[in-house]
Amino acid sequence: MSQHPKPDSPVATKVFPSPNHGERVGVSAPDLIILHYTGMPDAGEALQRLCNPVAEVSCHYFIFEDGRTLQLVPEARRAWHAGVSSWAGQKDINSRSIGIEIANPGHEGGLPPFPEAQIKAVIALCRDIAQRWQIKPQDILGHSDIAPGRKVDPGELFPWEQLHREGIGHWVPPVSMTTGPIYKRDDQGAPIEALQAMFAMYGYGIMINGVYDQQMEDVVAAFQRHFRQNQVDGIADTSTLATLRELINSRP
Repeated sequence: MSQHPKPDSPVATKVFPSPNHGERVGVSAPDLIILHYTGMPDAGEALQRLCNPVAEVSCHYFIFEDGRTLQLVPEARRAWHAGVSSWAGQKDINSRSIGIEIANPGHEGGLPPFPEAQIKAVIALCRDIAQRWQIKPQDILGHSDIAPGRKVDPGELFPWEQLHREGIGHWVPPVSMTTGPIYKRDDQGAPIEALQAMFAMYGYGIMINGVYDQQMEDVVAAFQRHFRQNQVDGIADTSTLATLRELINSRP
């Protein structure tokens, strides 16, 4: 009698295999964890889509609202969850990462809060993966971080602060608004170029051209969605600028 395969992580209850994966390219081990929401109203339908060869999408792990966790793709394999994305100058994020899909209907479904049981499962799974693969806390990111403008998950209600308290992800308290320069769409010049360089230094994929264009607005909004969640508007105000500086200064 054949035995069912065991999940790589003890957090997962069983393997629910997806055919959508391939060989990792150019890396010997993953060094990123990418968190997503499913963005579909029904968790079961989202799970089936991630296992449908026609859809050509997948992830390594899937976490239901009640915290139940399934493994869809072996960690040694390249799941198809990141799409066109980049971080710290690298573009094949699928080859470098472990992808976790969190069942939540997302923005189109009104962005409901993530249940506590689900977040506890996210924390336990991320901690286990990070320990086994030696992934640094600052390299646990959201889909919106690696694909600004194209993706907005896991969204501005995702509890990054709570995860940080458990050793998952890099985070600092958002700095309060003060008087000072505010940069927005169509601004140009050396200050914009310097700000773009700061975002690139932290890891965001951004062209340094000195123009506050669409890509700049998208990156600022993605940053706010993760690190300054109470106001996501794509405007680089003093709170956004100071929070970015604190993150850069506190990064291990």
